[in-house]
Amino acid sequence: MTQEERLNYLIHYLLNEDKQYRDFFIPSNELDKKKLLRSLMNVRPPKKISQDFLKIQDLYLQEELQKKNITSIENLIPINPQIYVWKGDITHLEVDAIVNAGNSALLGCFIPNHGCIDNAIHSYAGIQLRLECQNIMKKQGTPELTGKAKITKGYNLPAKYVLHTVGPIIQGKLREKDCALLASCYRSCLELADAHQLKSIAFCCISTGEFHFPNDIAGEIAVHTVKKYLEETNSKIEVVFNVFKEVDEQIYKRLLG
Repeated sequence: MTQEERLNYLIHYLLNEDKQYRDFFIPSNELDKKKLLRSLMNVRPPKKISQDFLKIQDLYLQEELQKKNITSIENLIPINPQIYVWKGDITHLEVDAIVNAGNSALLGCFIPNHGCIDNAIHSYAGIQLRLECQNIMKKQGTPELTGKAKITKGYNLPAKYVLHTVGPIIQGKLREKDCALLASCYRSCLELADAHQLKSIAFCCISTGEFHFPNDIAGEIAVHTVKKYLEETNSKIEVVFNVFKEVDEQIYKRLLG
């Protein structure tokens, strides 16, 4: 099966899965087809799916992954001992674990083709990620608390695992409680990574952007929390601060000297 045939199969499968989409127009342009597939994956609720679909989806996503410029932590130079700053798409980063900034449902973003990191990670990992998150949340029985973290496989991402954490949402004036919760996100992820004997972790800029945490203060909390954790625990884990915007790159490079 060619990559185009896989793409067509996946689209048709997801459209036929739900009767409201069965008469949906399928574009002829490859880029538009890819957007349609991502949209269908984004809106799909966590429910059973055939092994045939997953097999073809994995082959499709893995071949798409080969077309990307993947960056390994082995090719990065630390800015401080065990600490790196890297600007780029976190779904292109090869580390033991990347951190996903999710919401309390922990099921990923359901908005088609949304620009958030939660959407990107779930889109490129595959359907299995939402299914695993659902199993975790079903067992827990309650929404995920802000400042805590959960671990899942990375599936079709370059990273082996994904650490999901819920950062504080800022509405109005920034409070001390918000700062403490953000620090807890970083520490919870580090503790979870060490508990699973992971050697490297990449943090996104948790709670900035959609959650409106001020970038400069968020950066200060992130750097302080990580440095303190490494000093207190003598952990050997390597930490990447992944930034997507130039303003965040400047903040982290200034904070780390």
